[in-house]
Amino acid sequence: MAIDYGTRRVGIAVTDPLQIIATPVSTIAPSELVPFIKRYLTDQELEEVVIGYPLKENGTPTHITAEVEQLLCTLADTFPALKFIKHDERYTSKIAKQSMLASGSRKKTRRNKSNLDQISATLILQSYLEERKLS
Repeated sequence: MAIDYGTRRVGIAVTDPLQIIATPVSTIAPSELVPFIKRYLTDQELEEVVIGYPLKENGTPTHITAEVEQLLCTLADTFPALKFIKHDERYTSKIAKQSMLASGSRKKTRRNKSNLDQISATLILQSYLEERKLS
C-alpha cells in the first residue's frame, strides 16, 4: 500500500499480490486514514506501507514533512506488525498531472484533486516497487 498524505486529502494505492503493478484505490480525508487501514486489513494482507515523503527540490523538508513524521509515528504505534517506509515523493504531483493530460482526461476529471492524489500514490508505489527490483 502507498499513501500520498495531504492536509486535505490522502491518496491510497495498492499493488497486486506479485507486487508488479500499482493501482489507485481511493482518496480519503486524513482523519479517515487509520480506520481505512483497519478496514483494509480485515480483508487483505499488508506487509509494507510506503508513505510519500515530502522534500523540496534541494532535499530539505517542506512545510508538511513534520506532519508526515507525526503520521509515521501514529501509524507505527497503531499497526506495530506493519513496516512503514518513507519514499521520496518529489515531482509525483507534477508527473500525475502530466499523465492525466497524456491519457486524454477531460478537464473536469483533471480538476478533481482526489484523482490527482490517487495517481500520485500510485506513482509513489510504482517507483518504490521499481527501486526495490533494482536493488
